[in-house]
Amino acid sequence: MRIAISGSHSLGKSTLVHDWLAANPTFFHEEEPYRALRDWYEIDFRQKSTRLHNGIQLYYNVSRVMRYASATENVIFDRAPVDYIAYSQYTANHGTTDIDNAFIESMVPIVCEALERIDVLVFLPLTDKWQVEMEDDGIRPVDHPYRQEVDTLFKEIYRDGRFQIMNSKNAPRLVELWGPPEERIEKLAQIVVDEQID
Repeated sequence: MRIAISGSHSLGKSTLVHDWLAANPTFFHEEEPYRALRDWYEIDFRQKSTRLHNGIQLYYNVSRVMRYASATENVIFDRAPVDYIAYSQYTANHGTTDIDNAFIESMVPIVCEALERIDVLVFLPLTDKWQVEMEDDGIRPVDHPYRQEVDTLFKEIYRDGRFQIMNSKNAPRLVELWGPPEERIEKLAQIVVDEQID
């Protein structure tokens, strides 16, 4: 089972991945691209992101996804290829770097192809039903408007069909999760069981 966790920053993606791995030790962990690359590349966020910054993260993520050709391989990804479209759109909306709508459109076919190698795509939305505090760990930006604006872009992609990324017949099953960590793990475990039965 190939699972990818997606969504804006500081919403519990890494926590969900770590909790899943603790409960499912047969799964391999694919680290978030930023964490995997930060020792080799200087990567900026918000209005400072460039084509290089987001491009290397996208291509790293896609290269890891494409390694898993079969649904029988157990792996969980901290971030999905879609994430780099949402974050790039944020920067394009602000018009501060070389990221523009043409660059984002060029990412769409690559993302769609990579999603065919993911079985379950888990979106963690920002929701009033479950508040998640910002954590200042020296890595993630502590900026509520930034997180909220990126979350809105994710919702446009996943809920409203922006870029038509999820329209392929080979697109992964998309699920939204929120709530306490133990509840999210239980829901994800049931989703995996359901997928295996299908």
